[in-house]
Amino acid sequence: MEDEAPEAIHVPDHGEAMRIAEALLFASAAPLSAEELAGRLPEGADVEKILQDLAELYALRGVNLVKVAGKWTFRTASDLSFVLARDVVEQRKLSRAAMETLAIIAYHQPVTRAEIEEIRGVATSKGTIDLLLETGWIRLRGRRKAPGRPVTYGTTPAFLEHFGLDAIEDLPGLEELKGAGFIEGRVPSDFSVPIPSDADALREDEDPLDDDLLQPLDMHQTEAGEE
Repeated sequence: MEDEAPEAIHVPDHGEAMRIAEALLFASAAPLSAEELAGRLPEGADVEKILQDLAELYALRGVNLVKVAGKWTFRTASDLSFVLARDVVEQRKLSRAAMETLAIIAYHQPVTRAEIEEIRGVATSKGTIDLLLETGWIRLRGRRKAPGRPVTYGTTPAFLEHFGLDAIEDLPGLEELKGAGFIEGRVPSDFSVPIPSDADALREDEDPLDDDLLQPLDMHQTEAGEE
């Protein structure tokens, strides 16, 4: 008896798969991961190739396909942002204290409130931390294995999405900060910008959070004035 011929492998049309992915990305209110797209594309579609081709297709258009927080989304081309400036609803700007606190958390995470205050050199109010938690840009990670078991803070995927970053490692380093004018004058020889990490896994000096999430221990400290 002759062997049966192997069943032909169906390869989906690449162009049609691109059209479907394009429609899904346009219709989605939030960025989509490659895995999420794969689940809705024809079986066997080369998702990575599709995303690469779409990114190249839109590279010179008014909207670009970009990767933020490990997911894909369409964003207005950066050189055209001024055109839409009048249509953007102005959001309340963060205070200097909130911006400094957010930057410290982003670069030094996991970090406690006391460590934030040590870096800033001034007290950090509970209101500042609460505001950043409400924006969804920072999160409670765990508790430091130290007296008082203070809460540790880290950034969230929403932080990456808002600032257009694919990964926390995309935050500017020392040379980029100097080039942008954020660091001026002579920099001490031992000065360095930490390499940030927002890994979900707790570190050796962290314990899991307890059930008392709404009443973290380090927020009961007496608040001092904040600059």
